[in-house]
Amino acid sequence: MVVRPQSTAEPVVLPTLMPVAAAVSQALLEQSLPAMEQVEPVEQLEQRSLLTRLSEPFSALPDPREAGMVEHKLLDIITIAIGAVIGGADSWVEVEAFGQARSEWLKGFLELPHGIASPDTFGRVFARLSAVAFQRCFARWIQTVFTLTQGQVIAIDGKTWRRSYDRSSGKAAIHRVSAWAKANRLVLGQVKTAAKSNEITAIPELLKRLDVKGGIVTIEAMGCQRAIAAQIIAQGGDYVLALKGNPGGLYEEVRHCFDYAQARQFNGIPHRYTSHGAYFR
Repeated sequence: MVVRPQSTAEPVVLPTLMPVAAAVSQALLEQSLPAMEQVEPVEQLEQRSLLTRLSEPFSALPDPREAGMVEHKLLDIITIAIGAVIGGADSWVEVEAFGQARSEWLKGFLELPHGIASPDTFGRVFARLSAVAFQRCFARWIQTVFTLTQGQVIAIDGKTWRRSYDRSSGKAAIHRVSAWAKANRLVLGQVKTAAKSNEITAIPELLKRLDVKGGIVTIEAMGCQRAIAAQIIAQGGDYVLALKGNPGGLYEEVRHCFDYAQARQFNGIPHRYTSHGAYFR
């Protein structure tokens, strides 16, 4: 499964509080360490290999700092921050502590011309990074550290982030539509929406960012749209769409098709039996 480069969009400035956790979760949706370990544990990667894997995807990430006023390499800051967050860090103080604790190991594949950056430096750099550009680079890096699985299930679903409602500013809770690779236990991509009702428009945008060829895309009832089904087929994938009684006409047609097929015991009707029963096109 390959994530295609995301479409260009207006840069989004990361929040000043814990921006690295927010940026990483945009790509992983609070991905836990055990899930990453099942893909390919970072500690099992050779030091030089890890540098190569990070440097290539993040080479296109714009450095927001003023040239000539920089002491720490952007790649060094990104690498330490990602490693710390995967290890459970949730503040810049903990990110810096991770860097100090692992400094000798980090020196094996990072330049670190001025040692480990301070918590304030980490915070300032990430607060000025484009969240869109960071997510794009992070998604590319993910592709280098997980094993491709042919025919895997890609579950597309919308979730509202817990505790994302800002009472002080009155900003609504964050709602995102994500694509989850079940076999690899990884979020392949996601799109932020204004509300759950906007998932219908967000799903096609998310599909554009993914190569679903050979995969089986599953979507809840809200995504049961002809255009979405056609897009999945056009991109070389198959789909399983939930259907409720809301779209009455379509629901009745599908029920009639199954009633007719079952009455004939599927004789003369192209179908296939699976562990979940029979299905036909």
